[in-house]
Amino acid sequence: MSKYTVNNSTIESILGWIHAGEIAIPEIQRPFVWNASKVRDLMDSLYQGFPVGYIITWRNPDTKLKDGTQAIGKKILIDGQQRITALTAALLGQEVVRADYKKKRIRIAFNPIEERFEVANPAIEKDSAWISDIASFFQPQFNLFEFVNNYCQQNGGVDSNQIGKVVNHLVNIRFSSLGMIELSHELDIETVTEIFIRINSQGVVLSQADFVMSKIAVNESYNGINIRKMIDYFCHLAKNPADYEAIRANDTAFSSTDYFQKIKWIKNHTESLYVPDYSDLLRVAFTFKVLRGKLANLVSLLSGRDFETREYKEEIAEDSFKILEEGVLAFVNETNFKRFLMIVKSTGIIHSSLIRSQHVLNFGYILYLLLRDKGIEQAKINKVVRKWVVLSILTARYSSSPESTFEFDVRRFNQAKDIEDYLHHTEEGELSDAFWSNILVSRLNTSVTSSPFFHLFLMAQIRSNDKAFLSKATEIKHLIEERGDLHHIFPKKYLQSNGFNNRNQYNQIANYVYTQQEINIVIKHKSPDIYMKEVEEQCNKKTVKYGEIQNIDDLLENLEVNCIPSGIFSMNASNYELFLEERRRLMAKKIRDFYLNL
Repeated sequence: MSKYTVNNSTIESILGWIHAGEIAIPEIQRPFVWNASKVRDLMDSLYQGFPVGYIITWRNPDTKLKDGTQAIGKKILIDGQQRITALTAALLGQEVVRADYKKKRIRIAFNPIEERFEVANPAIEKDSAWISDIASFFQPQFNLFEFVNNYCQQNGGVDSNQIGKVVNHLVNIRFSSLGMIELSHELDIETVTEIFIRINSQGVVLSQADFVMSKIAVNESYNGINIRKMIDYFCHLAKNPADYEAIRANDTAFSSTDYFQKIKWIKNHTESLYVPDYSDLLRVAFTFKVLRGKLANLVSLLSGRDFETREYKEEIAEDSFKILEEGVLAFVNETNFKRFLMIVKSTGIIHSSLIRSQHVLNFGYILYLLLRDKGIEQAKINKVVRKWVVLSILTARYSSSPESTFEFDVRRFNQAKDIEDYLHHTEEGELSDAFWSNILVSRLNTSVTSSPFFHLFLMAQIRSNDKAFLSKATEIKHLIEERGDLHHIFPKKYLQSNGFNNRNQYNQIANYVYTQQEINIVIKHKSPDIYMKEVEEQCNKKTVKYGEIQNIDDLLENLEVNCIPSGIFSMNASNYELFLEERRRLMAKKIRDFYLNL
């Protein structure tokens, strides 16, 4: 079976098919990212008769209708959106929607004397030799004879016959050939998805999520356009709330719907802890509702595929769009979103810098929505989701094959008679005594401050409201919220002067603490056995040099919550390796206690 056919069509024909709905360009499939100079270059290439590449389309697979007949869907534009959009903008004068969702006209100017294209600007608009917008040549009422007369009157000494030939040549670019590759409608979804992902259009690598968004957007029967806009606008406003007015003004039809009312709250949501993109939203909504992890399966379902018979049935497509809409609405629901974030924050993840894995947050939200949909009591949901989020970080659960692991976990939770049973079963298998006493300790042996295990230690301190190193009132969570700096317990320059010149040695995370900058300044390059004795003396004499601690019991408590070994008072460079070993074990114990008490 041939996987595709190759044909040549005129630009006028292709634009006509688009207007007629034969080829579907998903509205805002991707914002128009070309700059105006690229549009100018495209026009020049067409004028010169140069090839401008192919567009790639795929016709939806044949779907079986309820009456047993076959329905052939419209063609989806797989690749070439930017070129087609550029053509409609330059030749037809249509506005384009930029990445900020503001509409803009791109005017390409043309000089018939020099046969040169340029992006329109104020100087060109004042120059009679230039036509500031070539779209005027492609209007139905354009009269070549009248234009040539007027142009020659305004530009004396030009050859009217030559101007006529040049403009006629420009107008005839509508009959220029554009290659069209049409993927066979008999290709299976997986193959088309793979083709789609492999295409690199203008440097933007496409993804499964892009393909899903295209599938959703071109559907006119089952509310696909509104579903896509909900997803797209919600995610965009989560990152760029300032674009709310532009979206509302430029898409009045959607902004008057209930869907827009359900998502507009996000423009006032300032929390940056979980900022999903459309891939995250699709994955959460789909996995929560369908209990499948692969977005390629969503493409199949939206196309109407029966996984058992491998046929395409319209009723499956209809049900799939309905289920997806329910999942999207659950995701964007203000109450759901904010309650989930409160659970995440209750683990100690109070800032986006403390969580590297979007997969952890995505599955956490999947689990929250699933348990809420099953009617589980809120207190139990809070506990299970909180522990599962931390367990996922501890075990790097979604660091490889996340889609398969998502599907495995969501199905087990869905099947569990008691949701805590699956949690306990996983804990017993993955969080053994050996994990806490050996594996976790070894994972704390790193100089990477973005390590999830160091973040877990900080989360444990945040949840316990621990004070910063040698601080009486300042809590660690306040320093993290204010983007405070980490400091060395054994100062870097002190270690370097004693032979620890490798950054992997002096920048060990077990040598880091959050402390106030003024305390770190006083410590400077001193050895711990020197500055800690001064702190001890401060407590005895009730003087203030390092922070505000003036009581020995408060000092010992501060060292304990920061997992500082009690022998710190007499430690110098010769004890540094021993210090690191002891502190890693104390940090691991604190993380374990933190997890068990979630």
